[in-house]
Amino acid sequence: MSKTVGKLYLIPTRLGDNPPLEVLPISIKKVIEDIDYYIVENEKTARRFIKRISPGKSQPKLKLSILNKYTTEAERNTFLNPCLDGESIGLLSEAGCPAIADPGSDIVSLAHQMNIRVVPLVGPSSIIMALMASGMNGQSFCFNGYLPIDKGERKSKLKSLERLSSEHNQAQIFIETPYRNMKMLDDLSSVLQPQTRVCVACDLTLPTEFIKTMSAKDWKHNKEDLHKRPAIFIIQKD
Repeated sequence: MSKTVGKLYLIPTRLGDNPPLEVLPISIKKVIEDIDYYIVENEKTARRFIKRISPGKSQPKLKLSILNKYTTEAERNTFLNPCLDGESIGLLSEAGCPAIADPGSDIVSLAHQMNIRVVPLVGPSSIIMALMASGMNGQSFCFNGYLPIDKGERKSKLKSLERLSSEHNQAQIFIETPYRNMKMLDDLSSVLQPQTRVCVACDLTLPTEFIKTMSAKDWKHNKEDLHKRPAIFIIQKD
């Protein structure tokens, strides 16, 4: 008889501090109640999230592996070993969907190499939600992650993305560290062509949610306060 192998569940989390089951399906609660092994970015926030989803779950029984920039490749390569013993594992992001703008993609790749079944669960992705609400091209789009920090390099990158958008009729999506959002908005309104469309989507799923698409020219006169608010930026030049 062949040995049962556990599964790797990709478990989305909230985008902010709202009640979990307002934005997450009940299927996530059921999976979390059945799993004791997790791969997470931060132990404290992961435990808090699990407790909010399943208050009765035993915290001492949880076995958490930490995946962050300090995790070595040798450590990472052992994280899925419990699956080989029949235990399923949950991969948790700090916010939103695992493996999307998130270090979890390395674990998913490893699971495929080890012939472990990967099970993605439904949950909020700020990138997809922003695109849905932007009015821009949902048939052709590109996520570019973070743009350069250097002001000159960032402006050059914005012009390059604007050119690609025009050439391919493609929405260009990117993010910024929340405390630099206002500088990004200033650059968008000054560097881009006046009629290039710019969408700003921040605090998605939260009571303070803000989503607006306007021309770069119009953004010069409508500066929403984005300071320290998680945001997605999308541009498209028609």
